[in-house]
Amino acid sequence: MTTHSLVRERLQDLRMSAPMSPIMLTILTVAFVFCAYNATFWTIAVEIFAGHLFSLFGYISAVFFLTLAAFSFFGLPWLVKPFLIFVVILSSVSSYYTDNLGVIIDRDMIQNAMVTTVTESKHLITAGFVLHVLSLGVVPAVAILSVKIKPERTLWRFGAPVLTILLSLCLAAGFLMADLKSYSATLRERKDFMSAFQPGAPMVATIRYAKMMMRSSNVTVAAVGRDAKKGPSYNAGSKPVLTIVVAGETARAQNFSLNGYDVQTNPNLEQLPIVNFSNVSSCGTATATSLPCMFSKFSRDDYSYEKGVSNENVLDVLAHAGLQVDWWDNNTGDKGIARRVGGSRSFTQTQNDEFCASGECMDGIFMKALEEYSQTITRDTVLVLHLIGSHGPTYYLRYPKEFERFTPACSTAEFKNCSPVEITNAYDNTIAYTDQILAQTIALLTKEDRLATSLLFVSDHGESLGEKGLYLHGAPYFMAPEYQTKVPMILWMSNAFKAQFSIDQDCLSEQMSDPLSHDNLYHSLLGMLDIKTTDYEAKLDLFASCKDHQKIAQN
Repeated sequence: MTTHSLVRERLQDLRMSAPMSPIMLTILTVAFVFCAYNATFWTIAVEIFAGHLFSLFGYISAVFFLTLAAFSFFGLPWLVKPFLIFVVILSSVSSYYTDNLGVIIDRDMIQNAMVTTVTESKHLITAGFVLHVLSLGVVPAVAILSVKIKPERTLWRFGAPVLTILLSLCLAAGFLMADLKSYSATLRERKDFMSAFQPGAPMVATIRYAKMMMRSSNVTVAAVGRDAKKGPSYNAGSKPVLTIVVAGETARAQNFSLNGYDVQTNPNLEQLPIVNFSNVSSCGTATATSLPCMFSKFSRDDYSYEKGVSNENVLDVLAHAGLQVDWWDNNTGDKGIARRVGGSRSFTQTQNDEFCASGECMDGIFMKALEEYSQTITRDTVLVLHLIGSHGPTYYLRYPKEFERFTPACSTAEFKNCSPVEITNAYDNTIAYTDQILAQTIALLTKEDRLATSLLFVSDHGESLGEKGLYLHGAPYFMAPEYQTKVPMILWMSNAFKAQFSIDQDCLSEQMSDPLSHDNLYHSLLGMLDIKTTDYEAKLDLFASCKDHQKIAQN
């Protein structure tokens, strides 16, 4: 008998089984959800309630009945199957990433998923993921689809869900009130607990994301720094300025040998006259949040998606001041940051056998274009390079094979098939390759004697490499480890640039270990480039105390 025949026979058996009421099907599905998709949730629950079996039973029972109450809203014959099928498919997807990578599905993670590209997301669709979704998503969905719904009288058809909701809420309240003080303390102290619950966490996150997008769907972008103008540093005899702002990707500060890491990941930068800021915090833990936030005028505490899309950013201010502003991208786009300025150019789909053989490009793709570009500069310019950097899980695709310095290196997106050492080696290779790209860019800028050149590199967020069971990035900031929030920031300036803007590099070096953050970027770029505007705050400008303002005024 063929496999197709066997499946058809099993489905026929299900159809011939006793009909089931919508509420009974819902109860069984909720029970299945608790057992099949919540390994992380159960692990945390056992840890929290260790030695307190009755408290554990009471809390889990409360969550069960709250879930049943929510699901019972869809306990009508024509709604129950589509909804429950959606639940098991969603739970199978989210549980894979939560249980295998430690990913928390919150609103920001939903936002990341919505703005990602096929190129980026395809690496997360591994054989293990497909098998997980097939076995714990598709098979249960087929089983639900095959259940025959029992006919019910009209009154009971609508009354049963209402009664189930009311009874479930009463039972949940009873279990919670039995030890409310302890449960409240648990939820305050262990925010990762309910964040791991499937499918509650992703469903709530999706609703929050939808509300956020609705609130910001028709915003009018507010002008920022329209009064911006160049300061006295731009006198008639000065050289054209070229500042390259390198927005790194997923580079964590802990793996930079410049910061004391015991693996030589920065052999090139260590030989250059740079200022390395070693204590910098990111605005977020994922690109969709950090990148717009770091270029905005808002601090991390004050930033929101709505504020980001409804206000111009520092690139707009630089353009208002008369600078040419361009954005080159080898990642997932500018997230709307460069929408209103200069030239935007994507390198991600470039046809190039050397750097783009895998269908996506390594950051070396920038170099030839950058050399040609720098020779055409005739006006004061800021160029943003958005790197692919160390984006995972396919670290091995971020650097040329001959650049694999640290071995053995993980060469798959399935981290479970790699040892911790192999994962770290592959990641360290990406950092060393970024070191190479930055050094090459600085060498190119050094040769441009007719320009006053500088480079500022800062990563958008960090990365977890398996510490405490966490991988990749995107953890909610309140619980994110420093591996995801501590980022490298590096400054290089040519002698001509330092002279034109009267910047004391030794003074800047005294701030190398000061606590800094993405909050400083907006104001430091304006201060560094001597842009005058009422939207500038000197207290957040790294350069404010390291400039000879008297000398600038005399220019």
